[in-house]
Amino acid sequence: QVQLVESGGGLVQAGGSLRLSCAASGRTLVMHTMAWFRQAPGKEREFVTAISWIGGRRYTDSVAGRFTISRENTKNTLHLQMNSLKPEDTAVYYCAARPGGVNTTPGEYVYWGQGTQVTVSS
Repeated sequence: QVQLVESGGGLVQAGGSLRLSCAASGRTLVMHTMAWFRQAPGKEREFVTAISWIGGRRYTDSVAGRFTISRENTKNTLHLQMNSLKPEDTAVYYCAARPGGVNTTPGEYVYWGQGTQVTVSS
């Protein structure tokens, strides 16, 4: 079984930066896509960004150019560098993984972390 643990969330002012990390344990996520989703209060969980095993990336339009996803396969770790943060980025951010390629649908992901809160003040 795979466990995903997020870290790095917190409170930041608009325009600031945060770096989230996700550590996977239990097995090496070979040939798995890893992704970040987020969920704001009263809203559905939404796709943020994903990266395939070989490094192919996809971003939702609202974060493109501000967020950067990366992974360290040898360390089974995923990162999300978030710059120029906006109040609308406030949400719980979840790390997720699935075998195969990039997908933007939450239901297609098999493994999930517990989430880390990101709050951006105006």
